[in-house]
Amino acid sequence: MKRNCWRGRICWRDNRRPGPNQSWRIRHRWTSLARLGSREEPPEDPDTSQDESPSTSSDLFQNFPPPELPGFYYDAEKNRYFRLLPGHNNCNPLTNESIQHKKMESQRLKLLEEEEKCMKKTSRIGLNSSIILRKRQLGLPSSINYRRSIHELKVNCMQRRKLEIESPDSSVSGSNNFKLIMADSASERIFTVNDVEHGGCKCGIVNLSGLGKNTLSVEMYDNLYFTNRKVNSVCWASLSHPDSHVLLYLMGIAETLGCASLLPASLFNNSNAGDQPGMLCSFKISTAWSCAWCLNPQADNYFSTGLSQQVHVTNAVTGHRQIFSISSDALAQQFATQAPVLYNGCRSGEIFSIDIRRPINIGQGLKTLRLFHDSAVTSVNLLKDEQYLLAADMAGQIKLWDLRKLKCVKEYHGHHNEHSILPLHVNEEEGLLTAVGQDCYTRIWSLQDAHLLRTIPSPHPFSTDSIPSVEFSSHLGGSRGVPGLLMAVKQDLHYFSYKTDDPYCLPTKEADHSTPP
Repeated sequence: MKRNCWRGRICWRDNRRPGPNQSWRIRHRWTSLARLGSREEPPEDPDTSQDESPSTSSDLFQNFPPPELPGFYYDAEKNRYFRLLPGHNNCNPLTNESIQHKKMESQRLKLLEEEEKCMKKTSRIGLNSSIILRKRQLGLPSSINYRRSIHELKVNCMQRRKLEIESPDSSVSGSNNFKLIMADSASERIFTVNDVEHGGCKCGIVNLSGLGKNTLSVEMYDNLYFTNRKVNSVCWASLSHPDSHVLLYLMGIAETLGCASLLPASLFNNSNAGDQPGMLCSFKISTAWSCAWCLNPQADNYFSTGLSQQVHVTNAVTGHRQIFSISSDALAQQFATQAPVLYNGCRSGEIFSIDIRRPINIGQGLKTLRLFHDSAVTSVNLLKDEQYLLAADMAGQIKLWDLRKLKCVKEYHGHHNEHSILPLHVNEEEGLLTAVGQDCYTRIWSLQDAHLLRTIPSPHPFSTDSIPSVEFSSHLGGSRGVPGLLMAVKQDLHYFSYKTDDPYCLPTKEADHSTPP
């Protein structure tokens, strides 16, 4: 077998792969060429014009990447090849997964280091309140660019701080990893689900009323709800008053069916004399992927569960149930408030709506609206005017749909997802869209123009079981609360202050938070 070396490239004739000894020669030849290029310069090419600077062998080496060898990985820092097959290199076994994990961890640490350096600085030079206002007064930026600058300025002023969770039982607080958090409609409380070491989950409620500009602590309610089942879906329910209960779906075990349970919020707080524990309800349901509560008065006390090829709509008081047959799995659900219409996102990529007032007649179509994604839909969010719908899928696409034209009007790029059911978080008051990707990065977009404003790395190393769960609100802790982002990851709860009194940031009223066209 012959080999030709030209400008650092190695070309194998007859398309035959090198053996072990030959791969060693490639590595040796490539290393020698790199060292040679760093200290020697080739003679000047007579055909090169005098205006052009002569190329060096180091330039040629940098222009061409090292050859890819089957079963080997080239480490640029160590300037050598390593075997990818575990067992052949016992001192340093490598796999494609470990290499990718190393790159992601290096990128995460780099972003965290940049955030620490720019703790009280804006994201880029020239992005500060005085310059933005001066340009606005001169009429230089357009209204869209002005709103984008305001959003980018305020979002990049957000600083991460770890919250202390106060609990009556110190042995319970901070002992298990957060699985998800979900804020109520007033952002006064968050419902938390934590994984338990021996299996199952524990649920609790955290009171955010103590969170303020000078306070970095929140209070966990007295009681916790433990279950040996996996919690698959959660939403707040307004049975006797707004957010009076929590609806959660528990997975089945062995031959035992799963169930949808309504837990009164007062169950978690001994000092609350509101609902009695006797109002706890449970409905046996087979494997469910999603759930939603209806707030429309025409369908009072109704909730839905998305199953495999079925959608169930149940009255929590009477137990009456409607069953709608579908052709896929309903992974995401949300009720409209202006009408008792249920929107569903399916594994097939279809988004459809069901008017639960219509009788179920054989031969008549149940779907009043149909939209289509290229991959499984994991989240559906109606905007307040209910003329637009945001949807995310397992291909990482986030689209804004006009429900009147049945047309996609915007796409938000940068989200990463391959196989997880990940929610979207919309804050129309601030004009922001927030989503956590499967790569554990939290991304924030401008809802108005779909511009990616910031990418926040996780404070913990990447792993599939430590994807952060977040909530963004303009008033964390109630109507007089503070704006910001809550991030639950591992055993920690972090708060990113969306401050308006920072000298680098502008007041909220300076920004135009109109909804998308």
